[in-house]
Amino acid sequence: MQLPINRFKRAIQAGQHQLGLWVSLTSPYSAEVVAGSGFDWLVLDTEHSPNDIGSILGQLQATAPFPVSSVVRPSWNDPVQQKRYLDVGAQTLLIPYVQNADEAAQAVAGMRYPPNGMRGVGGTMRASGFGRLGNYAKSCEDELCLLVQVETLEGLENLEEIAAVDGVDGIFIGPADLSASMGHLGDMKHPKVQKTIEDAIRRIRACGKAPGILTFDEALARRYMEVGSLFTAVGMDVAILARETEKLAARFR
Repeated sequence: MQLPINRFKRAIQAGQHQLGLWVSLTSPYSAEVVAGSGFDWLVLDTEHSPNDIGSILGQLQATAPFPVSSVVRPSWNDPVQQKRYLDVGAQTLLIPYVQNADEAAQAVAGMRYPPNGMRGVGGTMRASGFGRLGNYAKSCEDELCLLVQVETLEGLENLEEIAAVDGVDGIFIGPADLSASMGHLGDMKHPKVQKTIEDAIRRIRACGKAPGILTFDEALARRYMEVGSLFTAVGMDVAILARETEKLAARFR
């Protein structure tokens, strides 16, 4: 038995763009449906959806047979949450609301075993093949990937310092919270917000790290990819279900 290769981590390190989808329906069944749709990565979100450790486990199991990478977003920069999601088999975590280098370093510590971090050591969890991967603790770091989410003006002011933290593999720009931080709540397309996002993507690339973002707007998604985004989520399962069913009902009204 071998430790699974983190295809997502290898791809962004090589500068290969990864196309993503946000997954918030909390069901292994629906996660399995979208896992075969052709995306490179899926975000299994716990911050803005009613997911928990059990539902995330089921979704990780449902998506595992497919050539897609599952990224788990905990609800906060919390090493206890990190430990639990890593133990059930998540290889890539997206940590929200990171505003400075110290907070980024805390997120890194949650990914690593002592003496390099503070992840609790377990021997028979799913991530280690229930103990069948005897060298898991010493080899897992090569396949674990940390993405931190910068979504405030303070975070942008500290962007280079965050990017310089060893163990940060990518930086995700959160456009909704960023627009709110800039005084444009609900207006992610405001020209100042868009200029700031594009500038942040370029700054992250200049630091040698992978930038990422989420948008439902196709033109914006293509623009972000053109500017340099390396992991771009272009939709969300809940939004697709809601909008498409509305359109279907409207056609018959």
